Amino acid sequence: MLRDLDAQAVRHWLTLAADALERHQAEINALNVFPVPDGDTGSNMALTMAAGVRATDGLAPGVSGRVLADSFSSAALAGARGNSGIILSQYVRALLDRLVVAGPAGTSDVVAALSAANASAYAAVGAPTEGTILTVARAAADSANAALAADAACSLNDLVRQVALDAATALEHTPEQLPALARAGVVDAGGRGLVVLLESLVEVVTGCRVDAVPEVLAHPRVDECTNGDGAFEVMYFLECSADRMDQFREQLATTGTSIVVAGAEPTWSVHVHTDDVGSVIEAGLAVGRPAKIRIADLRVSAQVFAYPFDSDEVSATPARVDQSRHVVAVAHGQGMDDLLASSGVTVVRAHGRIAPSTGEILTAVKGCGGSEVIVLPSSSGIRSAAEAAAELARAEGLSVTVIPTRSIVQTLAAVAVHDPQTRFDSDVLAMTRAATATRYGGVSIATRNAMTSAGLCSEGDVLGIIEGDVVEIGHDVSDVAYRLLSRLLSAGGELVTLVLGQDSSAAMIADVVKRIRREHPAIEVSNYDGGQPVWPLIVGVE
Repeated sequence: MLRDLDAQAVRHWLTLAADALERHQAEINALNVFPVPDGDTGSNMALTMAAGVRATDGLAPGVSGRVLADSFSSAALAGARGNSGIILSQYVRALLDRLVVAGPAGTSDVVAALSAANASAYAAVGAPTEGTILTVARAAADSANAALAADAACSLNDLVRQVALDAATALEHTPEQLPALARAGVVDAGGRGLVVLLESLVEVVTGCRVDAVPEVLAHPRVDECTNGDGAFEVMYFLECSADRMDQFREQLATTGTSIVVAGAEPTWSVHVHTDDVGSVIEAGLAVGRPAKIRIADLRVSAQVFAYPFDSDEVSATPARVDQSRHVVAVAHGQGMDDLLASSGVTVVRAHGRIAPSTGEILTAVKGCGGSEVIVLPSSSGIRSAAEAAAELARAEGLSVTVIPTRSIVQTLAAVAVHDPQTRFDSDVLAMTRAATATRYGGVSIATRNAMTSAGLCSEGDVLGIIEGDVVEIGHDVSDVAYRLLSRLLSAGGELVTLVLGQDSSAAMIADVVKRIRREHPAIEVSNYDGGQPVWPLIVGVE
């Protein structure tokens, strides 16, 4: 048993944690409440940890803890995939920063590290949702502090065992805090991943593997999400000293939700959903200087307003036309890769069902040769990695904007109106309008039994999904695709885009188009061979 954690022990822990997440990957993926294998949490967390460990493989055996922490943290962030990967990379970075500060880390140092990791995660999200990985992180930190308060001589062995136990207990209670989990009968996938990480720490300290598996029902259902947290999305950079950030966060908490404040002195990135835009901007003015303010109307999401707020007055100077502007977009199949590339887009390819990492997107942004870059993630699950890549690129002097396209058809709509000859803000506005004016859906195959908003589906059923919500269940791809498209067109539409997956045929497309034109003879239909996995058909209606 270890009495403290030196650099070698920390390195061992990172390796064990990566191996454990790989071992539990399928189990964690199964906890996802959506019955389609798209952006699985277990895969994203395992790949993120693996990226960090690979960066440490070439380090000398006696390397300092500081070098180890920096190498792992930078690589984990660059390799982070999906929202869960981004959160995990930030959590581990904060842990390592405390564990390697002053040589071997004893019990009190581990307590401080767990508290710092928890605080870092909560500070970044601002207004967290309980019943998630953040709740488990807080339980681990609270457990560590309570153990040390109860016994100042608490051994490292006793501490890590208690922390892992209390984190697992918090995980078991996540369905009581998040209704979607309760309906599905599962615990939170990200929280389960964090428990695996902490159980690996127990193995390093005690020499004994902890490998408990929570009970998981075999029919998770769709998570029903609603957007009722404010009419406007406000984003800006804030120049402010660190000692005023607590005051700033407290003020934001009274004016909005979905609050994210990330960065470090002197520049912070701010994101808020609110009904009172003025109060959010005034909160920034009260503590520092807001810059590059962007406002999106979430009720009419095509409307985005950008302000060059770089001084005490709003500048009325027109932005210059930049001939060196490029678009970077994510594609999930060879057909879309070729189509986007033919339009001058720098393409980042997803690897089958695995989303691209922060590092892959950053490489594309830096390598495209533009001083102004527009990034189109093509999936809500890739947005976090795209935003992280954009932050890193901005730190190197590039002007980068992420338009959060949630489907490849929204990306195609945005690319269609891209005009590098206009001002940057005007180009972004036009592309955002085109993307958000495109309603999207798709046809996929259920990989597990699930209770969805359209009823109970069984493994192998064909699912029709509109903007993340299952609306049709059937047994024939063509029939479900027709019913899905009929639903989308019932709200109006002139242009239909169909993107064929790798397991579909041109005959199926022809059948769907023939049937839908009987009801909507005036629509214009464009179809492409996308080659994407998971989704036999993706549909867009403008």
